Amino acid sequence: MLDLFSPLFTYDDWANREAATSVARAAAAPLKARKVLAHIFGTEWLWYARIAGGTAKMAVWPELTPEQCAAESSRLLETWQAFLGSAGEAGMARPVAYKNSKGEPWNSSVGDILMHIVMHSAYHRGQIATLLRDSGGEPAYTDYIHAVRTGRAQSIFR
Repeated sequence: MLDLFSPLFTYDDWANREAATSVARAAAAPLKARKVLAHIFGTEWLWYARIAGGTAKMAVWPELTPEQCAAESSRLLETWQAFLGSAGEAGMARPVAYKNSKGEPWNSSVGDILMHIVMHSAYHRGQIATLLRDSGGEPAYTDYIHAVRTGRAQSIFR
């Protein structure tokens, strides 16, 4: 399982930084694109805090510039890689108790949370791409297969 997540978080970092660059370069980037971009990092820090049993570093909808988002992406990659290095395979099944944004109590395994994080980022990068394209901008090409083909991400199946 750990062999799956390390490359996925490396891909997530690359794709998030590419999205941040495309938002920064877009002359007429909609405010919503900037907000959704920042939300990716706010939620990753929230999930890390839930897993680690601490306090989130920032709000779920923080106010960050695209440049600050790129810097947060690098910090998150270091944080996730360190976590993965210490969690061990058994740690992936560990249940995490938390309350969602509606205040509802839930329990999810660490592995399910980690998969959610990567998929949540991809979902929002798609929204950002649509917002940029609709405003005349050029979104980043952040497809996983593109990242693997071009050596920006390691295949999880090699």
